[in-house]
Amino acid sequence: MKFYHLSIKHIDVLREIGNIGAGNAATSMSKLLNKKIDMQIPSVNIVAFDEVMDLVGGPDNPIVAIYIRIKGQAPGSVFFILSIEEAEHLVREITTDTNVKLLSEEQPSEIAISALHEAGNILAGSYLSALSDFTEINMQPSVPHLSVDMAGAVLTVGLLELSHVSDYAIIIDTKINDNEETNGIHGHFFLLPDPESIPKIFTALGIDDHE
Repeated sequence: MKFYHLSIKHIDVLREIGNIGAGNAATSMSKLLNKKIDMQIPSVNIVAFDEVMDLVGGPDNPIVAIYIRIKGQAPGSVFFILSIEEAEHLVREITTDTNVKLLSEEQPSEIAISALHEAGNILAGSYLSALSDFTEINMQPSVPHLSVDMAGAVLTVGLLELSHVSDYAIIIDTKINDNEETNGIHGHFFLLPDPESIPKIFTALGIDDHE
């Protein structure tokens, strides 16, 4: 299956799953940050692989990427992408360390890395839990892997593997707000099911026109 065959009905189902996942993630993030957090899914899009790099600012743009492998009955991959500035802001909120720098001559501190891992676990775990509940298919996240590098270096390998079987990726935009922030944090959640997982997922959702 090619992702460009997904209909408006598919997109609506993915958006609903994303909204439920965002609600679950907001609850967990609120406990982590000890403040009320609101998460929204502004859009769900199917984009060509060559557009993915543009979405994150181009291959030479430094990003923070949390990669999680989906294990279980419908394997796949997940990338959660943040800009350096937004990732630093998120770490400061979690750790209350105002001096966090992810791009410097020194490696990021263990506390900063741990905070990003925890945020990645919450976000990816919440989305996967919602998808698993909807489909009744077992999907478990692996331990998250954190990368702070140029977008091209981070994403090329994962996209190259999938490009042999598909041309498109599912992008779930995520916006994280709290009561004290006006702009919030915008992230991209890239859902990349393995080819054999796609018909399983949509059949389980009662959508049979996925061939």
